[in-house]
Amino acid sequence: MAGFSNEKRRLRVASYNIRKCIGLDRRRNPARSLAVINHLQADIVALQEADRRLGTRPAALPRHLLETGSDFVPAPVATHPGSLGWHGNAILLQRGLAPVTMHRLALPGLEPRGAVIVDVIFPGTTEPLRVVGVHLGLMRRHRLKQLAWLRRHLDQLPVARTVILGDFNEWSSQRGMAPLEDHFTIHTPGRSYHAAHPVGHLDRIATGPGIRLLDSGVLDQGAAQRASDHLPIWADIELDI
Repeated sequence: MAGFSNEKRRLRVASYNIRKCIGLDRRRNPARSLAVINHLQADIVALQEADRRLGTRPAALPRHLLETGSDFVPAPVATHPGSLGWHGNAILLQRGLAPVTMHRLALPGLEPRGAVIVDVIFPGTTEPLRVVGVHLGLMRRHRLKQLAWLRRHLDQLPVARTVILGDFNEWSSQRGMAPLEDHFTIHTPGRSYHAAHPVGHLDRIATGPGIRLLDSGVLDQGAAQRASDHLPIWADIELDI
C-alpha cells in the first residue's frame, strides 16, 4: 500500500472484468485470473463477472484462493454464501483496509444489473473513501438510466470522496456519461477490450471532488492478454484529507 502523509493519501485502484475466470483459450483458470489481479499491485480492485450466473451464483474466483494466494479480502457484498460479489460485482480490499458501510443497488434496464458501494477506512484516518463497483448494460439508453439511478442514490448518502470503477460498456469517448459529468471526472485509462485486439475504452474510472488522478493505465502484458476478454485498468489517485 502507498505511504501515508498528514496532507495526502495516495493509493492504487483498479477494475477488471474477469469473465468468470474464462480466458481466451476458453478454459476456466481462477489461478491465472488471480495472478493478473496480484500483478496490478492495487490497494482496491473492483471485479465484474466475479460469480457464475446460474443457481446460487458460486464464485468464479474462489475465496480460498484469495485467502491463500493474495493479500486481498473481499468486501461483504455477496448475498449468497458461495458468491464473491453481487450481480457479479465484487470489491477486493488489501488486508488492513476496513469496510465500514456497504450498499447494494439494483439498476434499471432490460438486463439484471447492479452496483455495489463500500465505504473504506484507511489506517490512521477517519474519513472514508467511497468505492463504487459497476457493470453497466449493453444498451446506451439503459446505461444512462443506470448512471442516473446511481447518481441519485449517491446524492442521498452522506458526503464522501467517491471513486466509481467498472465496465461501463460505453464505446464512445464523447457520449454516454452525462448523468455523472457535473460532479465526476471520467477517466479512460486506455483500450481495454477486446484483450486479443484492444480497440474499446469500455472500462473506466470516475473520480469525485477531493480525489486527484496521478497516473493510470491498462495492464496489457503477460497473463492479462489471455485471462479474460477484458484487460484490467488501474489508476494511482491522491486523496485530499
